[in-house]
Amino acid sequence: MQVTNLTNQQIDSSTILDRVKGRRSAILGAITSNPKIAAGVGVVAFFVLIALAAPLLTPYDPNASVVTGSLPPSSAHILGTTGLGQDMFAQIVYGARISLLVGFSAAIGSTVLQILFGLSSAYFGGIVDDVLSLIINVFLVLPGLPLTIVLASLASANAANKNEFVIALVLLFTSWSYGARVLRAQTLSLKEREFVTAARASGESSLRIIFAEILPNEVALVASTFIGTFVYAIGAEVALEFLGLGDTSRASWGVILYWAQNNGALIVGKWWQFVPAGLCVAVLCAGLTFINFGIDQLANPRLRAERPQRRRLLSEKKKIVLSTGPTKGAL
Repeated sequence: MQVTNLTNQQIDSSTILDRVKGRRSAILGAITSNPKIAAGVGVVAFFVLIALAAPLLTPYDPNASVVTGSLPPSSAHILGTTGLGQDMFAQIVYGARISLLVGFSAAIGSTVLQILFGLSSAYFGGIVDDVLSLIINVFLVLPGLPLTIVLASLASANAANKNEFVIALVLLFTSWSYGARVLRAQTLSLKEREFVTAARASGESSLRIIFAEILPNEVALVASTFIGTFVYAIGAEVALEFLGLGDTSRASWGVILYWAQNNGALIVGKWWQFVPAGLCVAVLCAGLTFINFGIDQLANPRLRAERPQRRRLLSEKKKIVLSTGPTKGAL
């Protein structure tokens, strides 16, 4: 009996490992097979790498003045310097850390609130649904960016509170309501399916049904809302710092644009003080948007069906062109 138990344990462990490896290969296959996801992941990975390897990429301190005045790009400073003589390339690579950290933290916290409020409201129903839906609707009708600006300005009134944590916290509480509403609508449909009814009849707890039965079927939707919140958080973080509501003594993409605007860089033609930071924000948000489009293609059956049909039509057109080409030449 002991040998049998050990054999069963070995079989179970090998089966679990096979499932993990199969799921990992399926995820990698989905990323590599979809060009939009592959391009978006490549862009995000590039910015993450330059943020982590910032000390290796530049010897300059982003907040230290290394020259006198603003200099155009050169071999010594490939992106030029700011009005205070700070190296612009150092500010770009070190500033990526702050923008990515604030955006990722706000997106993670917002996604957690979306899951808790959206799934709990739809699954439990009754008075729980009424209360949670009321809270979601209150946050949903509030204007997001104006409210974010007001809260950030109030929080930054004290110099000790003017930091990235406050901005991330403000963005977290002003960006979760729409995703929670979307997850609630999807959960209302899933909770009536047969597998949920079977799990409820077998005596499974409500928390296990929500997080082990319903949530795995909404992974694509959760990932899509996470990416969308990530894009919003980065854009809002840059906008708040551009308005001077962040810590203007530390280099970040929004602070770079803030000082460029204060120094009149656009008027005097010093493009290197604002173009690199603006391009970084645009390229990063575009990469995240590509990931979101790719996830939508994988999760939407209609889009999955349209891709092979489009390829088949293109191949048929090529065959027609090749077959009619010699005939036209003969005529």
